[in-house]
Amino acid sequence: MDGIEMDEKLVHSLLREQQPDLAPLNLREVVGGWDNQLWRLGDELAVRMPRTPRAPSLLRNEYRWLPALTPGLPLPVPTPVRISEPSLRFPWPWIVAKWVPGEPADRAVVTRGGHAADALAGFLTALHQIAPAEAPANPSRGVPLKALGIDFDELNREVADIGGEVRDIWSEAVSAPEWQGPPIWLHGDLHPANVVVADGTLTGVLDFGEVCAGDPATDLSAAWLLLPSGTATRFFDAYATADEAMIRRARGWAVLRAIGLISIGRAGELGLPGGKTTWGPAGRSALESVLASV
Repeated sequence: MDGIEMDEKLVHSLLREQQPDLAPLNLREVVGGWDNQLWRLGDELAVRMPRTPRAPSLLRNEYRWLPALTPGLPLPVPTPVRISEPSLRFPWPWIVAKWVPGEPADRAVVTRGGHAADALAGFLTALHQIAPAEAPANPSRGVPLKALGIDFDELNREVADIGGEVRDIWSEAVSAPEWQGPPIWLHGDLHPANVVVADGTLTGVLDFGEVCAGDPATDLSAAWLLLPSGTATRFFDAYATADEAMIRRARGWAVLRAIGLISIGRAGELGLPGGKTTWGPAGRSALESVLASV
């Protein structure tokens, strides 16, 4: 951000300045991240440094809400334990959080699909509780798909033609009955780079910066984004509370997220800023899973 080079020297100096008891711990950069650069700190902690204009507000959102949600969640999450305020050295907030071991799912294969489906269903069942009135809303998560004002043809052109069947799934999702229940706690950004895998199954969930309240169908898109093709049925059987309208909306969210992953993957192949080559195959796989489920 603004030309600041986030290297080991800077992070060490910030730790000495604001978290001196943690400064002696071993520090090493971790590849990946979108809004934040990640550094592993010792064996049990991580430093998250904002590197996009929206990242500081996402970190504060996560710091405010995630600790209250963590106790009921059955998978490890990067619970924030410290927040450091802007300083002369670094003019944005940054946090220290718990380290979640595992390999991001855009770079690791889920081979134990049934186990992963049960783990994801258990996690979302625990998370999807009625949110308090003061819970944050998000204009691009947990809302009706038609409220996003998306032109599907324009979206499709960004990644090349993906076929009429996908268009039909999108149309059915947009026309499905809207969520009539109370706002539910959502992760808001479940895609392969935001979960980790070990021993062939899901073992942790990352990056709660978009945590908000709304329609749980947004998160249920993870049935196709994160799991091997053919396991969505087992996921929804274990989740148990999704009706047909919610599943239709979830498919629409999965299509939207998959196209986004493909677009970012293509940018990576072209060497453009923000591109991630591992995201394209993950997006294609998600679309195939959605198509196989209808």
